[in-house]
Order: sequence, then structure tokens, then C-alpha cells
Amino acid sequence: MGDIFSCHVVDNPNMDSEMSMLRQYGPNVPEHILKKLVLAFGELRNMADEGLITYPYSTREVVNMVRHLEKFPGEGLTNVVRNVFDFDSYNKEMQEVLVKTLHKHGIPVGARATNISVAKELPLPKFEMVGSWKMDRKIGCPVEEKPLRIKGPVSMNVERLPLDRTEARSLNFTEQQAYWMVPMHEGNVIADVAVTKAGARHNKRLTEDVIHIATANPISIFTMKPNSQYVTCIDLYDMFPSSRWSFKPRIKLAPLGASLYDTVVIHEETTNTLLSINTESGATTRLHTSSFLENAAEKIVRTFQNTEDPNPYRMCRDLAHTPDGILVFYKPNGNTIDVINMLEGHSHTITLPLSIGGVYLTDRDKWLVTDADTKRNYLLTGGGANMQEYYLQAIQDSSKRGMTNINFTATVPLADPLLSEAVGQKISSPNRVLTTPNTYANIAVGFPELESSNEIYSIPREQEKTQPRMASSDPMLQYVSKPPSPNIQATMAYLPDSGQVIRALPAWKVPKEVHPEDVKPKGLTGFLEVTDLARHKLRYIPVPGPTSSSMFTSWLQSASDVNMVMAPMSNDGLVTVDSSGCVRMWETVITDIEKSIQQWRGMIGDGDKPLQITYDQESGKDVSSPKHGKVDPKNAPHVGGNTWAGGTGGRDTAGLGGMGGPYRLNAGHDVFQVSDEEKAAVPEEVKRAAREMGLKAWRQRLREIKMSEYDGEMYDKYSASVKRQVQSLRVMLDSLQAKGKERQWLKNQTYGDLDESKLIEGLTGEKGIYKRRAEQNPELGTPQQKPKRLKLLVDVSGSMYRFDGHDGRLEREMEAVLMVMEAFENYEQKFKYDIIGHSGEGYTFEFVASDKVPANNKDRLDVLKTMNAHAQFCISGDHTLEATKHAIDTLAKEEADEHFVIVLSDANLGRYGIRPQSFAQILTSDEKVKAFAIFIGSLGDQANRWVKHLPAGQAFVCMDTKDIPQVLQQIFTSTMLSTR
Repeated sequence: MGDIFSCHVVDNPNMDSEMSMLRQYGPNVPEHILKKLVLAFGELRNMADEGLITYPYSTREVVNMVRHLEKFPGEGLTNVVRNVFDFDSYNKEMQEVLVKTLHKHGIPVGARATNISVAKELPLPKFEMVGSWKMDRKIGCPVEEKPLRIKGPVSMNVERLPLDRTEARSLNFTEQQAYWMVPMHEGNVIADVAVTKAGARHNKRLTEDVIHIATANPISIFTMKPNSQYVTCIDLYDMFPSSRWSFKPRIKLAPLGASLYDTVVIHEETTNTLLSINTESGATTRLHTSSFLENAAEKIVRTFQNTEDPNPYRMCRDLAHTPDGILVFYKPNGNTIDVINMLEGHSHTITLPLSIGGVYLTDRDKWLVTDADTKRNYLLTGGGANMQEYYLQAIQDSSKRGMTNINFTATVPLADPLLSEAVGQKISSPNRVLTTPNTYANIAVGFPELESSNEIYSIPREQEKTQPRMASSDPMLQYVSKPPSPNIQATMAYLPDSGQVIRALPAWKVPKEVHPEDVKPKGLTGFLEVTDLARHKLRYIPVPGPTSSSMFTSWLQSASDVNMVMAPMSNDGLVTVDSSGCVRMWETVITDIEKSIQQWRGMIGDGDKPLQITYDQESGKDVSSPKHGKVDPKNAPHVGGNTWAGGTGGRDTAGLGGMGGPYRLNAGHDVFQVSDEEKAAVPEEVKRAAREMGLKAWRQRLREIKMSEYDGEMYDKYSASVKRQVQSLRVMLDSLQAKGKERQWLKNQTYGDLDESKLIEGLTGEKGIYKRRAEQNPELGTPQQKPKRLKLLVDVSGSMYRFDGHDGRLEREMEAVLMVMEAFENYEQKFKYDIIGHSGEGYTFEFVASDKVPANNKDRLDVLKTMNAHAQFCISGDHTLEATKHAIDTLAKEEADEHFVIVLSDANLGRYGIRPQSFAQILTSDEKVKAFAIFIGSLGDQANRWVKHLPAGQAFVCMDTKDIPQVLQQIFTSTMLSTR
């Protein structure tokens, strides 16, 4: 047969191949739709391989959808997708998995075209001319050229980690485009983010932005592309050995451009450590502008003083993307500026006749310098061969308040149309956007090219209220290593193509017009303040809160207003990273948002359901007392009254858009909404009565399912943690085949009764002409005549309770039991199970009987409570062997399609003198019963040592509940390969 049939495994095409093929079927289908389909179906195939879903959705379905979209482009992607997945809509659990996967990749299944939640616009005051700048005479500054000393390179390990990107525009459209988590260590804290923009690559263009994220504690750098499925990590702990407990790293990144596009410079400000890192190969070099002897002396002094430098070195990275890779360094209150040319590998030091407060790069050879003592601004201009000549000019500022405390300057000017719209007059001139703490934005028209009068336009900001900060009461925070506070440039961004200035603000700094006074925003990292200079508009975009926080986050919050860093991207995009490592991509330009809304609505299509319309109205009537209201058998729309349940814009009754009602009730009609002022005017006694009635209805609903509020909360805690595993286990149960043997006539035998249909063959000398009765395995797909039987033995001994705090073994066992009870629900015809407990008290404690399985959540929760209480109050001892032997012997007497005994236990058996050989002998004592052991707890390597001494394939170690479905699948499917 091998010469006739040859088997070849053809794997699914990779993403690029599948995209290329789909373009042939749908040349007019937008590229972003093709990509969403390919990613979504790719993940569904992976889920089928993992056993989470049964049907492996193939490329065939994708091709059919693309062909349909090519022929009917206006139908909408969601309608086309439903044509494929409607068959699975009867299965609620399967539908949840499919919808969640489609939403993850931005396919808005179930969304409505009106589900748009973008920040509302507030008016921005107009620019006012507040003064002018004039340049004084030039003063020459001495320049000293220094060699750029290089130590290395050292090859650092580049670790490749998976990146799980989620599209944010699924059910609702917002400014947020996508988000994902950086797979960093628990102690890591985000320090800085920077972007190598598309097109920065030399010769061969870089087609996609590259995001670089620096973390502290330990210092690492993560590099990723927004649409990639992987992120690379370089751990730099060995490059920053801390010599004292109070070391607080302050990290800043500078991605280079042109021929150095794959290089990132990382600067640690406290120790003035400068590293050049190739993010692709991991090659790391240490850079020094001074001699090695000077660096060693400075390091020794800093170590023995054990004090924090109040003025650490600062790096200006605004010119890092230029072909030369220019980096500028200075020390506040110092008088020198170091300039490094990364391409040519040389540096020079500029000495200034002032105490430096800040340096801001406004152009390739023109920089703004502030005096720390006088707060006066200066223009530093470079020239000559290799920029070896520098001149300093004082700026005469005639503005009323003076441009002091500058914290940002743009390196590129506003385009003439944007400049004209911003200042309110048609103008064509060099210009730069500047920001200060007390203004939204400033524009210096004529600066820095013109040395004559430069006009200063400004939009003053209202006086910000201050928020008192409490000092930390934890003395340990004074000794542990702490992360850096975000520098001001990492919490703001400038988008030159659209003329937007974006700041990160805490919620308490946001104007009250953004949200009602009685509604305080909760669970937010902060807001993005978008100042649109040309459109004269302000927007405040909420940023979701971090998913987790470390012990350092509280310290970080006490040092800065908002726990977020940001960086601009190509095409005026924006990326932010919060303290938990959640990376978010944003779209803030109005014209881009309008285009994206049209694309999003295009994916939804016209739909087959009417849209719900909300009308604002004033009722002018008072409330009395809350009630459910009468039920209209015709379900006619009722507006503004207080009689019918399900009405809108009314009062007292259950409905929508009204006031004074006890709870919400949607009857499917258009909504008429009363104003917020009327709602706020509802008397307190009516509000209390409505709330009490709502709580009464809620308790009645819980009683209907035989649960209390506390039980519901506790059950949800366990159920939510195993929801995905239950789905996987149910998929596996659907695929189980009949195994029970039946007596049948076997033909073509060499002995037995003569087969009358083989007489001619017998005359010709054929030997296989007999038939006989014997047991035979059922054919594939044969329905079960008898249910399979399972006895689940659970360890509820004292050690389970004792060591639960060590590794969560009792919690894990309870989750596993709940998973079995939920997964086996409605499979009574295929599988009968009971759950038996064993401990020092005995080995026949019946938690679940096969003829009386839990019927609802209350019964299942009672099982878990009983297990927990038994483990807490039972005496010491172990009856694992007796329980296993008893279960096998009793189960062997029952008739079933197959017999299974699964023992859940910790590996604390040696304490009671139990040997692995004894356990192995019991597991294999009856060939009719398949017995297995799953160890869910272990002190050290106890469990692994036991598994090595037990029969292969009959013992497993599961220290995570999510692994149990795979083990059970292996157990149940392994019997299909056996012949006994």
C-alpha cells in the first residue's frame, strides 16, 4: 500500500503567502480588511490545534469571504463574517470565543454605527501677541575637541518574546487604535519610550515604525514593531552594576537614523553612563567623552560619597534622527555642553559664560539655552568646518511675563497654512512652537533664522490648582532601588504635520467641562490633552488605567503627576506606555479620525436592524414614588409618562432615559432622554426608595437561582478563572468516541463455523472461510451505547490546607473540581462521574454522586465549600492508596463504555511511608479500569520524582490549572490508541 498511497502534510500558508493569495481573489478589497481576516483566522486555527475549538477554520472560508467582498463591497465585513460563523451561534460558549477573537483583531461583530466615543472639543483661546525677541551681539565660545572613547562591543543576549496585540476599535470607536502588554518582569518599571520612524533607514527604506521602550529595575530595552507578533528584549543589568542601595537610574533613549537606523543610544543620567546598542544583534558599546582615568575618579568619588547628584547629566535627542546622529549633553548649573557625532565618532565640548538651566535644540546649528541664575534665554549658533565655531547671543525679551521656564521647543516649523490659521493672519515665515508650564503653546515667528525682531504669540493657561502630596510612610522605600520619574519631554509630544501639542495630565488637572462635577473619573492613568493650534480646539482623551502595579509605582506617583510616557510616531501618530507596560497607539488628528470612522462604519455595513435614536427633552414634571409600571401587551412606545414599564423619557417607572425609576428596562424603542439637571433635582428620599426597590429586585433574582449576593461573588471568583479551561474540556468531550466492545460475527477466520457465503472460496483452497463470535472494538463514529464512567478522587487532607499558602494547591484543586463539574454539565448521557474525597479521616467521602450531580451554581459552590472545610478540620494522615484501590475495585463492577479513575493529590506521600512502587501497583491493578494520578502540589521536586517512578503516561504534574484540560485530553484520547 505504501507504493500506491503516499501521505504528505500540507501546512497552512504563512501570513505573507495568504495575503498574496487573497489579493488575487480580491484586488479591490482594502488591505486592512485582508489583514484583519488573515490574523483572526490564523488565531482560530491555532486555537483548534490547542483543542479550544473543534472546527479548524481554513483558508477556504477566508477566500469565500474575500470573493464576496470583491463582488459586494458595500455589504460590510461583519455581515459577511456572520455568514460563516452563524452555524456556531447556537453554542453560546463557542460564540463567545469566536466573537472575542474577531474583536481582538478589529472586526466589529455586534457593533452599531452609532457606537462612537471620541473626546468632545472645547474652545481654545486665540493666540495673542505678547512681545518680541531681539538678538544681542555675538559672543564667541571656546570649543575643545575630544576623542570619543569606545569600550566594546559586548554581545548581549537578544531574547525574542511573543507580542499579543489587540485592536481597540471593536464594539466601540475611540481615538485608541490598538494596545498590547510588554512582557516585562514584575519588578520592571517603564522609564522612557522612543520611536525610530519609518523612512529613517539608509538606502533601503524602513517601512514601519520601530518602538523602543526602556525599563528600570533592572534596566532593559524592549524593541518592537506595532504590527509585529514578537518583541525583542535586551537585559542590561550587567552593564549597570549598582554600588549603593540608593541608586536610582534615570533612563533616556535616543534612536538614531540613516545608516545607524538599527542603533539606540541609552543614557543613564545619574551615573552619566552612555551605551550604544544594536537592537538587532545585541552588540553593545560603552561611550566616553572624557578619559577612562577621569571616569574612574568620578565613579570612586560618587561611590564613597553615597549621595544623589541633584543635577544629573541630561541628554538632548532631538537631532539623533539626522544622518550624523547628533547627541547633546549638559549638566544643569554647569557651564559646558558636550556634542557627539555618532556617525563620525568624535565629540567636542563648548564652554559657555553662564550657568546652564536648559538646552533646547531648535535646528541643526541653532540652539536655545537658558540661564539657570537669571532665567534669561540665549541663542547658541554653530558654524565653521565640522561645527567647530559657536557664538552666543543674549535674547532681549519684551513680553510682559517673559518666556521663562521653557520645557519644550520644536525642531521643525509649522507649515505656512497651519501658521496662518494659528495666528489668524496670512503669513509665511520661519517659526518654532515652544511650551511653558503656564501656557498651552507659544509660537516664535521668525525664530531662529531671523536675528531681527521675532514676534511671540502665546495662549496663556488658567492657573492650575495644586494637589497636596503625602510623603511616603514606608521607610523601606528610602533604601530600595527606585525607578526614575518621567522627564517632562517624555510626558508630552509635538505633531508638526497637524500642529498639535499633546500633554499627559492627571485627572485632577482636567477642566470640569470634560466630565460632570458629580462624576469623578476612576480607573484612569490620566488624560491626553490635545491642543490643536490651527483649529483652535482642545480635547481631553481618557487613558485607561494600568492593569497592574509594582511596589515602585507608588513612589513614582509621588514624584510625578501621571504614570505615563509617550512619543510621536510617523504620520502624526502617538504611542503611550503606562506603568504596567501597556503600550497604546492613538490617533488624534481630526481628519485621520474622520477617515477611520468611515472605514469602521464600512466594516459594519448598513445592517439589518434599525438604529436607536436618543432625543434630549425637558419633561417639566415632578417624580413621586418608584414602581415597575404596567406591562403593555402590544409593546407600544410610551414617552414621558409614569404608567408603563419599558417607556422612555418618563418618571417613576422602570425604563430608559427617565428619572426616579427603580431600574433600567429596555423595550426596544427610541430613547427620549431627560436632561441631567432634571435628574440631579430628584429628591433624596425618592433616590433612596428607587435604590431600595432596585436592590430588592436584584435579591429576588438571586433567589430565583438559589444564590445570595455573597455566594454569587465567591462563585464568580472561581468560575472566571477556569472559564477558558471549561470551554477546552467541553470541546474535548464532544470529540470522544465509543470504546465499549460488543460481540459480533468475525468473518474471514481460519477456524470456527463455516461461512455459507464462502463455499466457492473453500473449493478453490481458500483457508479463511470460517466465522466466529467474538468481541470487537466499535467502528469510528459509532454512538455510545453506555456512558463512560469517571471517579475523581480529590485530596482533602490536612497538607492540602497547610501548604495552600505555599503553592495554592487547595485553591488549584477546587478550581479543577469546578472545571469538571461545569464542563460535564449536560453530558450525562456520555459521561457519568462522581467525586470522592480522601484524607486522614478516611477515603470514601462522597462530595458528588453519579446519580445526583450539582444542578446549579449553588450546588457546585457547596461542593467547594465542603472540600475546603474538610481540609481545614480533618486529622492528619493519608489514605491515597486505599482510596485509589477502593475506587478501582468498585468501578470495575459497573458496566460502562470505559472506566476512568483520576487521582488529584499533592506529592506529600513520602511523609506517611508510601512508596511509589506501591502506588504504581495499584494504578495498574485492573486492566479494565484506566487509572491516572495528577499531582497539583509539590514541595521542591517531590512531584517530579514521583512521576519518574510511576507507569509512563499514567502520572502528570500540573502546577497550573490551565494545564489540566490538556492532561485530561491526553488521558481520554490515549485510550483510543490502546487495544485492550
